[in-house]
Amino acid sequence: MPSSEQSIDKRPWLLLSPSLMAITLLVVIPMAFILVYSFYENIDLAVDKVAFQFGNWSEVMTDGYYRIAIWKTLRLSVIVTVLAAVLGYIPAYFIAMTKFRDKWLLLLLLILPFWISFIIRTLSWIHIFGNQGALNGLFQLLGLTDAPLSLMYNEFTVIVGFIHVFLPYMILNIYVSLEGIDENLEPAARTLGATPWQAFREVTLPLSMPGLAAGCLLVFVLTGGSYVTPLILGGPSDFLFGNLIYDAIVTELNWPMGATLSFTLLLLLGLVVVLYSRLMGLNQLSKAFK
Repeated sequence: MPSSEQSIDKRPWLLLSPSLMAITLLVVIPMAFILVYSFYENIDLAVDKVAFQFGNWSEVMTDGYYRIAIWKTLRLSVIVTVLAAVLGYIPAYFIAMTKFRDKWLLLLLLILPFWISFIIRTLSWIHIFGNQGALNGLFQLLGLTDAPLSLMYNEFTVIVGFIHVFLPYMILNIYVSLEGIDENLEPAARTLGATPWQAFREVTLPLSMPGLAAGCLLVFVLTGGSYVTPLILGGPSDFLFGNLIYDAIVTELNWPMGATLSFTLLLLLGLVVVLYSRLMGLNQLSKAFK
């Protein structure tokens, strides 16, 4: 009898073992290597010395340049997340509530951008905002300007590029949450005297919060870890923390510093997930997809 109880207790671990093994091999061990490498000492270009010193960490903690990059990354991530939430809720609500018979076509149009390369979608904005782009061509055609306007390589274009790439993630999360709400709740609220806005505010919006929160977390983390969009659409002062990692590893060939910066970004974004867990609860993520 005791042996059967012990076998029952081990069953969850046996079922979880493939996932735990994959996480260990693909996440834990690589991150452990990065952490160890952050204590190495860079001697010359791509020449590192095996050591256990805190010089890289001390530089990251004390150099104001890195603090500015962290502040810019967090600020831009918040801006992109808020704009994506506001812009994404409207189409998600429309798709969820529409009576259109072939709703799958709307979802297909929403997923269609994922079939195009992330870099190509980002580069497309050069043909819109560039000196020879569509907007400048339209302005000159209408006689509004005599010379091309400088619309590229600033924070605005970086924000536009981020929203263009990450908005579908927000819409999908909100849509899944809205789709799970009983469609009779809003009409019931209206029969009880609520206006359409009151029914939405008191019924639909609170019930869709798990999807909205999950979308915000996803967009924030993806924005904070990106470097391609600022690299293509931003100017010299529009760098994010991911750009510093890219420069340290690819340009300067200072791999210990790149490892230090990578682990620092991991800790920052991990802290955001922990705060989300404390405020919302990670179980809200699963509710968003039910």
